[in-house]
This record gives sequence, C-alpha cells and structure tokens, in this order.
Amino acid sequence: MQNHETSAEELLDQVKLGDQAALATLFAAHEPALRRMVDFRLDPRLKGRVSPSDVLQETYLDALGRLRHFAEKPEMPFFVWLRLLANQRLVDVHRHHLGAQMRSVGQEVSLDRPGWAGASSMCLAAHLVGDFASPSSAFQQAELLERVEGAIEDLDPMDREVLALRHFEELSNSDVAQVLGIEKSAASKRYLRALERLKSSLAAVPGLLD
Repeated sequence: MQNHETSAEELLDQVKLGDQAALATLFAAHEPALRRMVDFRLDPRLKGRVSPSDVLQETYLDALGRLRHFAEKPEMPFFVWLRLLANQRLVDVHRHHLGAQMRSVGQEVSLDRPGWAGASSMCLAAHLVGDFASPSSAFQQAELLERVEGAIEDLDPMDREVLALRHFEELSNSDVAQVLGIEKSAASKRYLRALERLKSSLAAVPGLLD
C-alpha cells in the first residue's frame, strides 16, 4: 500500500500531464492554507463585498487554465505556484474594486516581483487589533487601528512580509523561504527580527494589550 507522500507525488505528476481530477484533489488539500492567505490579505474595505470563496474559485480556474505553465516550471513547489495565482487574483480584485483608493505606500510591496501584493499594513493592523484589543467605542477602535498601522509601517517591507507569512498565514519557515525566494536561514532571522521590532513598537501603543 502506498503512503500519503507517494500518492501526493503521483498526483503531482498527473497534474503536470494536465490531469484535471488530480488538480482538483491537490487544490482541495491546499485550500485551507490558501483561504487563510486570501482572508488575511483581502482589504478590510472589501469585507462583505468580496468573498474569499469567490477568490479561491477564480484561483482554481486560473490554475486549470495554466497547467502547462506549471509543468514548465519543475523547480517551483505546487503550493507556491497556487499561492502565486491566488496572490495575482487578489491584486486584480483590489484594483477592480478600489482603483485609485489603493494606497501607494504600504498597500502593495513589490519585493521585485510583478503583480506581487505584499502584506498591507492596514490588513496587519486590522488583524492585530481584532485579535488583541479590548472592546472599545468605534472612535477608540479607529484611533487604535491607526496607531497600530503606523507601528507596522515602520517595519522593513520584507520583515513585514515574513511576519505576515509566518504569523498570519501560518506557513512554515521552509514555505516562507520558497515563497520569497530566500534562504531558510535568512527567513528565520528576518522573522525573529520582525517579531522583536513589532513587539517594541506595539509596546508604545496604549490600549492594545490592556
């Protein structure tokens, strides 16, 4: 009897040959991680207007239409490829719905990649405030969000991205390195540095950890 790893490898080989059923199986296996990514990076202003499920459906259709593209990139891990497609789909969604409202600073970090939607300071702040802030009035919540967003803006863009990938998307250090195209040791060092700097910055934000 074949183990799970061998089965996954066989499915991957079938995907490279254009097998749509194999793609559906592997996509379903990675869907939880992709959903975390989409839910985290979807601009808060679009909540209620754009469903993560819709983004994932479009991502699957993109993958279906670009199987040959994946087969031509044997060095790229399947999850990294799917995540890249989901990321590109998010960029399109943001441009379509927000257009000129998208921030030129902090909203998208190119990281030397075309169409790369970097970790938004707004998204990071919204999740941090939602996770840790005590209940307060709408005004106090908005003020707190602004202060946290400012603290996150002070982080190096790459450090901010590593923090988002590890802490919010729950990717392993190995996956982070693959996604960003850096060494695993560099990804680990950046994560620890980002945590320390963010902790220091947030310590000066009143009301966050009260």
